[in-house]
Amino acid sequence: MAKTRVQITDVILRDAHQSLIATRLRTEDMLPACPDLDAVGYWSLEAWGGATFDACLRFLKEDPWERLRLLKAALPRTRIQMLLRGQNLLGYRHYSDDVVRAFVAKAADNGVDVFRIFDAMNDTRNLRVAIEAVLQSGKHAEGTICYTTSPVHSVPAFVAMARELEAMGCQTIALKDMAGLLTPTKTTALVKALVKAVKVPLHLHSHSTSGLATVCQWKAIESGCYLIDTALSAFGEGTSHPPTESLVAALRETAHDTGLDLERLERINAYFRDVRKRYHQFESDHTGVDSRVHVNQVPGGMISNLANQLKEQGALTRMDEVLLEIPRVRADLGYPPLVTPTSQIVGTQAVLNVLTGQRYKSITNEVKLYLQGRYGAPPGIIDSRVRRLAIGNQPVITHRPADDIPPEMAKLRAEIGDLAKSEEDVLTYAMFPEIGRQFLEERAAGTLRPEELLPPPEAQSAPCYLAPTDFNVTMHGETYNIKIRGAGHKNEEQRPFYVYVDGMPEEIMVETMGIVPTEGAGGDFRESSATPAGSVAAGLRRPRAVKAGDVTSAMPGTVVDVLVTVGQVLKAGDPVLVIEAMKMENEVPAPIKGTVKSIHVKKGDSVNPNEALVEIG
Repeated sequence: MAKTRVQITDVILRDAHQSLIATRLRTEDMLPACPDLDAVGYWSLEAWGGATFDACLRFLKEDPWERLRLLKAALPRTRIQMLLRGQNLLGYRHYSDDVVRAFVAKAADNGVDVFRIFDAMNDTRNLRVAIEAVLQSGKHAEGTICYTTSPVHSVPAFVAMARELEAMGCQTIALKDMAGLLTPTKTTALVKALVKAVKVPLHLHSHSTSGLATVCQWKAIESGCYLIDTALSAFGEGTSHPPTESLVAALRETAHDTGLDLERLERINAYFRDVRKRYHQFESDHTGVDSRVHVNQVPGGMISNLANQLKEQGALTRMDEVLLEIPRVRADLGYPPLVTPTSQIVGTQAVLNVLTGQRYKSITNEVKLYLQGRYGAPPGIIDSRVRRLAIGNQPVITHRPADDIPPEMAKLRAEIGDLAKSEEDVLTYAMFPEIGRQFLEERAAGTLRPEELLPPPEAQSAPCYLAPTDFNVTMHGETYNIKIRGAGHKNEEQRPFYVYVDGMPEEIMVETMGIVPTEGAGGDFRESSATPAGSVAAGLRRPRAVKAGDVTSAMPGTVVDVLVTVGQVLKAGDPVLVIEAMKMENEVPAPIKGTVKSIHVKKGDSVNPNEALVEIG
């Protein structure tokens, strides 16, 4: 057997923590490990892209560009790799070609050496401009095949795509198994076919969700794939990746020995093992093997975020229902691979279908755009009933979606104005207009406040008591079942809670941590010393939705836009509001024909189910 060294990309700084702790790892906890990481001899370190940009702005209040610059300075000998969503870049829509070129150029300037470029639909038309921009910057373009299984996906189709990527100039080709769907037999067949079809090296990326990824890595190596993604074991396995140390040990003294120092890896891993304890409140409940992935196909990065989002809506108990609904929605939409943004598009629609109690009663804007062809060509046939429900008789495009998008950079610079101190700031606003603007405003005002990390349980000096969320109260001889469900983040100054009395909801607004259980009281409540008496905010409540003309939201979210004015005459189905929930926008229609009588929300407001947001009569 010829000796061919296996080279490793470690995803510890990006996909590993995205998969296991909802992308919450902070730059300050990465930098101390960088000198040792830089000395390992990795092929690359994946450290940017994916959900990290969003999480930096939304939760950590970090400038993602500054993170990139700091990591580049701390890793002078190691290539930094990023995940780029083709024409979607790091957002959830297609951008104009000038935005794609500007983003790639700035990412290269700030420290990205390897761009792993993929399209959620495997539509190579959506990859062309990004690949051209990477090559023009003098950096490494890694074209990507998103692996999935369905009646319309096959080895010949993946081989044809690989040939296209090679012809576009890609220097390596990644086989991205984001949900851990590969089996050893399928890995052998696919890798052998790809090695025979193209001359450029292959790079395997596979999550451990199903428990098969380690064996698939071995079979890929035997079949001629010598670039492998792993994660240091402190953030490995589960919905993350096979452990780096395990592969290094397995290949020692073989023809594919990595040459990496196992003892050094163990020292770095010990550091990250301690770091992970600080993030325990973000841990996914899905940490072990989950064979259901072969049915629901939910990728590692998505499942931890999906669990987090359901938990915030008090609906975590409905995860199994959502996981059963996801493959049904995917089939309706023509079997797209489940990777950002299509994983979010399909996942959010599945959540809506479950929480509203009726399939496609509420349809997100992103699903509507998808069905119009605005994300590219679907791999299979769209369900005609779903398309008709979502977009009626609107035309469906067949050309490259970005061909319809005029240049945007000048418009974006004008919109963000003096808040942008650099071209990077303009691109931050371009990726996420709402949270990007908020971040830049808070930075200018000096009010950036990241999420607080709770100390690990063993470090707490006093017992931590959590209020019960389901209990019985007896008063005047009558027993009532009380359930408390919350929305919003616990560190918000005020957040809504729902109190269900015998199943009937009643909303209250309290300050964070304003009510705590009395120690040993078994559910009796007292006011916290941190909250003054009478802190329950009267007057902040909206009317409860009881009339046919009351416009409501299907789930907790944020108002992105109010599309109507008082006195406006509407037809049933006319758009009234745009609500963002679970990172997707949902256009809320008028439930009846009539006139807008009152509007109880404005742009930026947080909303919840059962509230009358707009009244139509």
